[in-house]
Amino acid sequence: MNTLYWFTRDLRLHDNAALLAAAKSDLLLCVFVVDPRWFQPGQRQCLSMGEHRWRFLWQSLMSLERSLRPAGQRLHIACGHPEDVIPDLVHRHRLGRVIRSRLPGTREAQQWRVIKERLPDTLCQQFETLSLFTQSTLPMTLAELPDTFSQFRKLVEKSGERCSELLRIRTHSALPPPPGFPEDNRGECPPIAEPRHPSRFAGGEEAGLAQLQRFSFTTHGIAQYKETRNELDGWDNSSKFSPWLANGSLSVREVVETICDYERQETSNESTYWLWFELLWREYFYWYALKHGAALFRRDGVQRKQRPASFYPQRFKAWCEGNTEYPLVNAAMNQLRETGYMSNRARQLVTSCFVNELELDWRYGAAWFEQQLIDYDVASNYGNWQYLAGVGADPRGLRRFNLDKQAAQYDPHGTFIERWGGHAEQPVGLYSVDAADWPIS
Repeated sequence: MNTLYWFTRDLRLHDNAALLAAAKSDLLLCVFVVDPRWFQPGQRQCLSMGEHRWRFLWQSLMSLERSLRPAGQRLHIACGHPEDVIPDLVHRHRLGRVIRSRLPGTREAQQWRVIKERLPDTLCQQFETLSLFTQSTLPMTLAELPDTFSQFRKLVEKSGERCSELLRIRTHSALPPPPGFPEDNRGECPPIAEPRHPSRFAGGEEAGLAQLQRFSFTTHGIAQYKETRNELDGWDNSSKFSPWLANGSLSVREVVETICDYERQETSNESTYWLWFELLWREYFYWYALKHGAALFRRDGVQRKQRPASFYPQRFKAWCEGNTEYPLVNAAMNQLRETGYMSNRARQLVTSCFVNELELDWRYGAAWFEQQLIDYDVASNYGNWQYLAGVGADPRGLRRFNLDKQAAQYDPHGTFIERWGGHAEQPVGLYSVDAADWPIS
């Protein structure tokens, strides 16, 4: 059988069940589709992909191309709507099967449905490569997924399994040849902007695996992770795995297996457990998104709790530009805008400010994160925003941080605020309301 393998958020050769299945073909066309809609303003005036993630993604695609060549393959990067591009390539090259990884998110699910409708005579298959577990190995059915993370964690840990069996595929020595490589149209993709700040995030499988080994066995940062993870700045305070996990250059199962290796060879402590604990949060939100579908993006969330629905443009603009009356929030937002990254602690603080102090519709904040974050992941992003807005998986309801107390605790000398310009020039007029601020749905 001749196969089209649609790379999405699985840009790697290691631990890739979908690619393993696609390799059992006579001819294989490897495709990645750059959707022009990513770079156009959406419903909440934000792009689906900003310059930081686009740069990281392109680096990852070039790395994947270099990895495929020794195995006799190439990566075709097409620019267009996937629901048009994939069927066109299938018809043009007379392919009998389409394979991709299973993705959370309603847009992604809709695209897959349309593709299957347009290819009624083609075998279309999905494999779970983004998660620790497959749906069949979860210790509960998807319908029975608990409403809270704590319940989910207890069930997983009670099962005694940390993940599904790892597919230790480092390099395919050979893949089926492509069926006459299509014309390369990479020139139609958006340009790559030069970074304003030097970044240590380099896209691609090789870089992701190198960071995994560095954090674990070179710096032994994994052994101090719980003590350092809440720091606002710095490279070694946290794992920094998230960008590679987000686009699938790094397998989450590979990370968990490395944690287990470290615990066997070096030490097992609260910090090594806490890294697993954080990966389990990611796992929970993956299945949470698949279970709840469109409710992940609903203003009232999964819990259907009413939240403020007014849109105050001057408040939103001030938050995005780091021009609020809260220096710590400003510094974090400036860091995000300039680098595409901010720490987990900073994300919680700026989200709390957005929802509680500025009283804005949480979906606009989530959309801004989607545009800016280099490690954007639809399930984790919208799941966390719902959680902090009090409409999602948090049993305690709305979370509110004391921003002055947080600044005193995590930036006592003002170093982070000073570095990222947290003192706003003119944070005034944020709480005025005019006739344009009617409630929106």
